[in-house]
Amino acid sequence: MTQTDEFGEDLADFVRRVGELRAARGLPLQEQQTLLDAALFELQHVAENLWPRYERLATQGTGRASPDRAEEQLLKAVFQLLPVPVALTGGDTVVRRMNAAATELTGVRAGHAAGRPLAGLLRPGDRAALRTQAAAVARGEGDRSLRVHLQQRPSEPLLATLAALRTPNEPQPVVLVVFQSDALRTGRKLRSAAGARPALPDLAEATRHAELMDLLDSMTTALLSGQVADPEGTLATAASVLDGRFADWVIADLFADAPLRRTTVLGPAGAGAEALLKTITDQDPAACPLVVESARSGSPALQVRPDDLECFGRDGTGASVLLQAEVTSLLCVPLRGPQDSDPVLGVLTLFRTGTRLAFSMAEARVIDVISHHIALAMRRPV
Repeated sequence: MTQTDEFGEDLADFVRRVGELRAARGLPLQEQQTLLDAALFELQHVAENLWPRYERLATQGTGRASPDRAEEQLLKAVFQLLPVPVALTGGDTVVRRMNAAATELTGVRAGHAAGRPLAGLLRPGDRAALRTQAAAVARGEGDRSLRVHLQQRPSEPLLATLAALRTPNEPQPVVLVVFQSDALRTGRKLRSAAGARPALPDLAEATRHAELMDLLDSMTTALLSGQVADPEGTLATAASVLDGRFADWVIADLFADAPLRRTTVLGPAGAGAEALLKTITDQDPAACPLVVESARSGSPALQVRPDDLECFGRDGTGASVLLQAEVTSLLCVPLRGPQDSDPVLGVLTLFRTGTRLAFSMAEARVIDVISHHIALAMRRPV
């Protein structure tokens, strides 16, 4: 990869962040000062970094040397065997690789985490801080550390240390993220290996796992008991299982040899929610970029504190639907069989709002499995 490619990726990332700032214009006035500070910061980044690099590239260009394959394989092996949790991400915190210790800490398989934001594993309140610090490290502004909390263990602080690292075949420096137990780092819970007791099971984690298995069982029972050869009815049945129990809003769109068509919308009860319920029910799914992209690509999306507030369209007044519903996290999954070649039959979108705990990566994985079951039930012959 050349420096021109590296500059192009940095410029594309800048354009994306500007788009996020534009999408956030619908936030309350008291939050506008934060947006102004962020905009000024981005302008400073253009003036001090992007423009000088553009001028250099306009007059000269250099390529990168080819990597030593043997050394690269050795480094990969060392990375996987490190006894501390380590992840490689981009400046946007999207995971490139996680080692075995990191997958054990987070409870998420490395293959499932790859391509998804590392920030999605954290409590919502820590997500923005990690993204800001990772972007600064990727720009070469120095290493740094911050305290974060995993969604699965919100009461246990972790120290995340971020450092820039240039790896072979990468167009720009990646961010090396190392997690340490804050308690161990400060020496509050140090214990000799000889006298260490076996770790006690995490009751909260076991409870969440049981709830997800319960959800899978209820969904399977409902789908097998439903009418055959009735895709719309199948979607309604699946939505009723998820409503309230797993998500505050459940929205189903049918997509079978025809344009997307909204068939089911389930949301909170109460007079205050009736208007929004009607708005989402009457909405054309084609006006929801998130739904359209999921139907087109067949890829699921998990977002915590969504950056693009217009990704699910607007209401009749031009206001963001996500803002109107006070969405704090969302899942959007295509309904297709377990094979990549299977057609997309619909899209299922789930919202959580208010103070409810955000969707976790483990929950996203379960919904991904459920989406395959729903698609198979939709195609069940008479």
